[in-house]
Amino acid sequence: MRAVTISLFLFLLVIAATCISFCDGNSNVLCIESERQALLKFKQDLIDQSNRLSSWVEGEDCCEWIGVFCNNLTAHVNELHLGLLSSNPDVDAPVAEWDAYVRSKLGGKINPSLLDLKHLSFLDLSNNNFSGMQIPEFIASLKSLTYLNLSGANFEGEIPRKLGNLSKLHCLDLGHNSLFEAKTLQWVSGLSSLQSLDLSEADLGKETDWQQVTNKLPSLVELHLSRCKLNNDPSPISVNYTSLAVLDLSENMLSSVPTWIFSLRTLVSIDLSNNGVEGVIPNGFQNLSSLKFLDLSLNSFSSISIPSWLSNLNQLQFLGLCSVGLQGDFSSAIANLSSVTHLDLSYNQLETIVPKCLESLCNLREMDLSYNRIEHEVSEIIESLSKYSLDRLESLNLAFNNLSGNLTDQISQFKNLAYLSLSGNSISGPIPFSIGKLSSLKVLDVSNNRLNSTLPQSLGQLGNLENLDVSNNMLEGNISEMHFSSLTRLRILRASNNKLTFKPNPSWIPPFHCESIELGNWHLGPQFPRWLQFQKNLSSLDISDTGISGVIPTWFWNLSTRFDCQNISHNKLVGGISHLPRSTMVDLSSNQFTGPLPRAISDSMILFLSKNLFSGSLSNFLCNSSHKLENLFILDMESNLLSGEIPDCWENLKILEVLNLGNNKLTGKIPRSLGSLRRIVSLNFRNNSLFGEIPSTLQHLAEMLILDLSENQFTGSIPAWIGDKLSELVVLNLHSNDFQAYIPDQICALNSLQVLDLGSNNISGLIPKCFCNLSAMALDHFARKLDYFTYHFNALLVMKGRKDEYSTTLRFVTSIDLSVNSLTGEISKELGNLTVLLSLNLSGNLLTGKIPENIGNMESLESLDLSMNQLHGEIPSSFSNLNFLNHLNLSYNNLTGQIPTGTQLQSFEKFSYIGNHLCGPPVTKNCSTNDVTPNVTNGGSSKGRKGSKVNWLYVSIVVGFVMGFWGVVAPLFFIRSWRFAYYKKLEHIGDKLYVFWATIGM
Repeated sequence: MRAVTISLFLFLLVIAATCISFCDGNSNVLCIESERQALLKFKQDLIDQSNRLSSWVEGEDCCEWIGVFCNNLTAHVNELHLGLLSSNPDVDAPVAEWDAYVRSKLGGKINPSLLDLKHLSFLDLSNNNFSGMQIPEFIASLKSLTYLNLSGANFEGEIPRKLGNLSKLHCLDLGHNSLFEAKTLQWVSGLSSLQSLDLSEADLGKETDWQQVTNKLPSLVELHLSRCKLNNDPSPISVNYTSLAVLDLSENMLSSVPTWIFSLRTLVSIDLSNNGVEGVIPNGFQNLSSLKFLDLSLNSFSSISIPSWLSNLNQLQFLGLCSVGLQGDFSSAIANLSSVTHLDLSYNQLETIVPKCLESLCNLREMDLSYNRIEHEVSEIIESLSKYSLDRLESLNLAFNNLSGNLTDQISQFKNLAYLSLSGNSISGPIPFSIGKLSSLKVLDVSNNRLNSTLPQSLGQLGNLENLDVSNNMLEGNISEMHFSSLTRLRILRASNNKLTFKPNPSWIPPFHCESIELGNWHLGPQFPRWLQFQKNLSSLDISDTGISGVIPTWFWNLSTRFDCQNISHNKLVGGISHLPRSTMVDLSSNQFTGPLPRAISDSMILFLSKNLFSGSLSNFLCNSSHKLENLFILDMESNLLSGEIPDCWENLKILEVLNLGNNKLTGKIPRSLGSLRRIVSLNFRNNSLFGEIPSTLQHLAEMLILDLSENQFTGSIPAWIGDKLSELVVLNLHSNDFQAYIPDQICALNSLQVLDLGSNNISGLIPKCFCNLSAMALDHFARKLDYFTYHFNALLVMKGRKDEYSTTLRFVTSIDLSVNSLTGEISKELGNLTVLLSLNLSGNLLTGKIPENIGNMESLESLDLSMNQLHGEIPSSFSNLNFLNHLNLSYNNLTGQIPTGTQLQSFEKFSYIGNHLCGPPVTKNCSTNDVTPNVTNGGSSKGRKGSKVNWLYVSIVVGFVMGFWGVVAPLFFIRSWRFAYYKKLEHIGDKLYVFWATIGM
């Protein structure tokens, strides 16, 4: 018996050795020749820019090729792993990294030779780029497939229904392509073995039976239908997903949470984010006790507090409630979720947080409470987290709340913390020196706070730090090389808008190779920073307003092969520039660069060259065929010495949105080709020597918001098509030209107009009564179109008696300036309807009549100038309603009466009233004691006056004249005997005087 046992053991040992030899991946079994040829044909039709398939060569064992896996017993090709495993680079990654990623994608065509791989069970072509081709029909003939992954490979067109013949499939992933299903998903029901189905981003908007079809898949464990344009099924359905564990219906158009979900007790993951679901968060989720992942973010739930039933989900590990309208307190229901590792409550309206609620989150790894209204001491929150999450917390985001207080040394206890964002709060004090102990930290963002003192030198110890943002604080002091000593992995350095000084040794070589450096408003000068020449990976650089002077070194222009953003503005840099760097955005403004305009490149999208000394013509810059600026959408050359005519070659700048050539020495007429800039939103030619009429081709610029032609020599009438065609206008500035005729009524159709400046022209006629239709000046809470632009438009406006440039505040300005023209007639009472107008200037015209009483309705008015007209009557007592008025000029009219008392009208200088017949403070002329002052206590009403004011001196003169005339002259005229006696007496007196003068003469 013992011998038999030993023999059996030896036999089994031999069998095991044999199996091991056959199963050994390093066996010498060669692939089958027909399958090798099939793979070579397949490769021949592929585009492989990065040479990923370099090992696929004739004569080599195909089982050893990259991505090919064979059965070690039969040598048949079983699996093709040709998906791109690497994930997308970061959004702010350098262009070179993105280029390498794109080049690594396979493309071309998929050869039907794959049909020769009869035993192929696994096919992965995901994350490649097949340039919009349809999924080949022949794939449905690969009957042995159990795994098919074509996700993210840029396929387009209708999903082949024959894929339903792949009955052995366990996993089908067609997600993240541009596919659609035109009729029905019934073909899916043939995939009886399917365990995972992903059709994300396929257009299933016309599909109504997706629930019934997928419900027939008995083994289905995962269902991913994100971004499929699904709507709620209005008819009640019964589902029986007996095995379903993962359900992803995110980014669809569900208006409510499907109630059938609450019957799926096997679910461990639900993603309903970004659907627009309305109403309250259903409490049916509390029945899904196995849930580990729940994401309801980005829905339109009615404003609620955090649901108390959440505490029942004691296995929950991920909770996403971002932007769902949560209000009030950080609920104790969250505190009971001791299993939670990821918590996202960002973009809500939470106001308070009880730090003790955080102490029970002992497994927390990531927490995001950013963009709420939480008011608390930041140190107390960190202290509570440190009690139980000390060794686990990896990511903490408290950005953009109302946190205050100081950062303390407790922050340094989170040894595994890799991401920390406290930006956009009111945190003050210094950054603690102990911050250098956070050895795992990769991202530190404390921007937009009130931090002071200087940067701690211990930051230089953070060897894993990749992103440092301390911008927009009150940091000051000197920075040394030691602050960067160990930052070898630093990619992003943002520290603009502080008062820091950095002047390293000229021979210093930084240990980092950054992609983005922003040091605006630092003290770096006067020498140009030499250490920048070692930053070869830069895509973004901001060294604006840093006190740098002199000529830019030649190495700077070759610093990087591709910039996204380059800002060296507001310095004292001099010299000429032959060509612009290869960059999407270049800002050279506010320096002292001279010579002709630099040569641009076709990649340029945003160019700020304003406030320099560039001279010469625009023609070479714009019209040179070797560098067409087809991608340009912002061009700002304001305040240079450019001369000559504006060239007529704008046809190629199809996407130009902002053009600013103001304050130069340009002459001639506006070229007609400017009318081809159909996307232009701002056109500024202010302060040049342009002449002629406004060309009619500009009426095609229908998207224009700002038109500034002020301070030129334009003539003719104001075109009526401005009101008819340029309906989006927000600013129309034609100040200081030679426009004539009248103001066209069509201007009143500009509902978005906030600034109308027609001052200093030769315009005549009446002020249009229809100005009351200018909605942006009449309606509060009117949608202001400039709010939607990050670019700061500017305009030079005459307001409050002076000329100022408005830029960041321009979107808040509402103004009408019709001054220094020849307008006649009365001031239209309809102007009183412009209740949100801030400035009204009608000075220097020929206006007559009285000031309308309802001017007092313009309660937002800050500046009012009616001087140098022919207005008469009294100042309306309704002026008492103008509570925000801080500039008033009524001088040189024919106004009479007393200046209304008891209002701010007494606070203005007397020069505001000079040249009238007014009395009372602040003018020196006193009013008669019998006069009755306008009643301003009843809101400007004339009721309660005892009578009009009378000057009795003038009355006495008139009465005396009448009595003298009728008492002396009338009797002589009517009584004949009196008349003869009167003349006889005069003759007698005359004779006596003659004799008297004759006697004296002898």
